[in-house]
Amino acid sequence: MRDVLRQVPGVQVQESNGTGGSDISLNVGVRGLTSRLSPRSTILLDGVPLAYAPYGQPPLSLGNLDAVDVVRGAGSVRYGPQNVGGIINFVSRAMPQKFTAEVGVGVESASHGGGTKSTPTLFVGGTNDNGFGLALLYSGTHGDGFRQSNDHVSIDDLMLKGAYRISKTDDIAVSLHHFEGTGRMPGGLTTAQFAANPFQSDRPFDEFTGRRTDGSIKYTHNDGVNKFEFLTYYTDSFRGSYLEQEGTGTSAGKRRLTSAPRNYSTFAVEPRYSRLFDSGSVVQEVSIGFRHLKETASEVATRSAYYTPRPGFDAYTLANPPYQSSTGGTTANAFYIDDRIDFGNWTVTPGVCYESFRSHNDVFTIANNRITNAIYPKIASNEALPTLSVLYRMSERWSLFGNAGVSFGPQQYAQLAQSTTSLHPEKATTYEIGTKYKGEAWSGELTLFNINFDKELLLARSITGDVGQWTDLGATRHRGLESALRYDLGDLSASLKGFSVSGTYTYTQAISKAGNFAGRDLPFYSRQVATLGARYERGPWTVNADLYAQSKQRSPGSPEDGTKYITTEDATGRLGNIPGYTTVNLRAAYDFGPSMRNLKLAVGVKNLFDRRYFNRSVDNNGGKYVGQPRTLYVQASVAF
Repeated sequence: MRDVLRQVPGVQVQESNGTGGSDISLNVGVRGLTSRLSPRSTILLDGVPLAYAPYGQPPLSLGNLDAVDVVRGAGSVRYGPQNVGGIINFVSRAMPQKFTAEVGVGVESASHGGGTKSTPTLFVGGTNDNGFGLALLYSGTHGDGFRQSNDHVSIDDLMLKGAYRISKTDDIAVSLHHFEGTGRMPGGLTTAQFAANPFQSDRPFDEFTGRRTDGSIKYTHNDGVNKFEFLTYYTDSFRGSYLEQEGTGTSAGKRRLTSAPRNYSTFAVEPRYSRLFDSGSVVQEVSIGFRHLKETASEVATRSAYYTPRPGFDAYTLANPPYQSSTGGTTANAFYIDDRIDFGNWTVTPGVCYESFRSHNDVFTIANNRITNAIYPKIASNEALPTLSVLYRMSERWSLFGNAGVSFGPQQYAQLAQSTTSLHPEKATTYEIGTKYKGEAWSGELTLFNINFDKELLLARSITGDVGQWTDLGATRHRGLESALRYDLGDLSASLKGFSVSGTYTYTQAISKAGNFAGRDLPFYSRQVATLGARYERGPWTVNADLYAQSKQRSPGSPEDGTKYITTEDATGRLGNIPGYTTVNLRAAYDFGPSMRNLKLAVGVKNLFDRRYFNRSVDNNGGKYVGQPRTLYVQASVAF
């Protein structure tokens, strides 16, 4: 998924690191916003919010997907909150009209680590003459990674989709989905450890487990003038982890094993109605909707006594009594309306969403299995979030656009429990203008954007990697340029038919506007990101070459720790600049066609030149993380 999303201008995807360092973590940031566990983008699966746990897993696998749609700005009143970082909709494989069965597998092996990782897939489905369709989708990941203690990855993603065409104007769709994954996390390295062997690990007990079961039902009526949708969905998810925590003071040099099993559930209903008004010169589509959502959450935090790490020692055998528990919940209601107005070459869409939510988290401190303290933080917020989108068609292929919108992010349960001051929801205003062209031979886009946060929240942590405290980072500004271009060289000469080139370039400036780090770059984003790609497709052959490059990033420490903005690497490996890097990927595929059951074979290599690069983390298992080395892979699939 990381490779797919990096092709979208403005989207930055971090390598796995820290407590987001397992294969079941998704770390997506848009336009300089923090990427750790994708907190500021609305993530959807087939238009249904995934709303996974605040520290949760992405409950889907790439093998079950047909496409990924990304709206980088907060341009939709329907989806939210947490859409300041855009909307990312993962589209699962479509229901086929005819019976289709396909089995595939991929195997990869890195130049370090010695392990292999397999990615099996399965798809079976079809639709009968009465309009009833079923599809079963499976995608998994199993095996070992390229670092020590980065093994025993086991991910299974199973989805059952059903659809029924009730009439020419009425449809119903049902989806049942289960995702389950476990993976060990190798942890960050100190500067000295990384210099000795960047692929080592001294975190033998860190691991992450996630599980999610969800279902949705969607009824749609569309007669060409009136459109009505009713969506309801339910999710039940769990995440668990074991993390070693470094001792301080008299416990320096020792560790203790912590765990934090958490359960989340979500239920929502969302009716939506649209009506078309055509007066000849002006066509309008007015849409109104309502969303009611209820979430619950519970957590138990445990930790063992301190111990001295040594060979053969098994920390899992230690007693792990609870020291904190919490139960929380959120009730949210959203009302939204927008009006798409088409006249001449113009399309103007004003809209507004009114969000109202109530959230609480009852937190209990425990000692010797007895409650010794309790706090009951809660928050309520009501926000009106207007948007305006304007589009002008210069021609059938060329358009200009401008968007403005206000978005906000409510506080999460962890923020309510881990703050020393009274915090607030985040609120941001986004402006963007741009142009798009889509022709037969070439297409391109160019967008300028500006995001102003009134008060952005920051999870501040000390060098020792304690649990951290949420605090105000203050006002921030994100602005920049996004561009993409694709050209079919067959337009120049018939001998170049099937050969195309593409590229993207993004410049982002994300800085603090207040506090000790005012005027300095925010952490963990690159000011410049670029991709180049070449594709040759002729007959059964397809060959791809792709280059990805990003400029340096910052890990300056917390402004709460003082006024020094750290740029030189410290001994822990957590702080200091992160150099930019460039990687090259190659892939060649051959389609044998129907005579061999549509057998498809592909071979490829990631990081062709074995470019050594790294990332940092400042959370509980922070330090330096080496990037993926040269990795060879093969893929095969057959269809029936």
